[in-house]
Amino acid sequence: QVQLVESGGGLVQAGGSLRLACAGSGRTFSNLAVGWFRHAPGKERDFVASINWNGANTYYADSGKGHFTISRDNAKNTVYLQMNSLKPEDTAVYYCAADIGPGGSRMDLYDYWGQGTQVTVSS
Repeated sequence: QVQLVESGGGLVQAGGSLRLACAGSGRTFSNLAVGWFRHAPGKERDFVASINWNGANTYYADSGKGHFTISRDNAKNTVYLQMNSLKPEDTAVYYCAADIGPGGSRMDLYDYWGQGTQVTVSS
């Protein structure tokens, strides 16, 4: 079993930055791929970014390319999502998820999910 806890969300003005963290515990977190997803009001949950177990491979949705960066520190069992140049349309609940396999953009591939952290970007 894996437990995931997101942190770092909050209220920020457009153009600002936030760094989200996903702390994992339980099963060896460093062996798992991790993805970030977001769920905005009135929309479906969407893929944001993913990273494989050792950080060598990252993958981004088009919406995040150039202003989101995913990284991990396996010594701290934590995956980060650095979000720069935030826009009001980035407002959503952000979730991290862990996958025993290679990760990627498909939500159904992920085995474990956190509870989410709210990000609100004001204009």
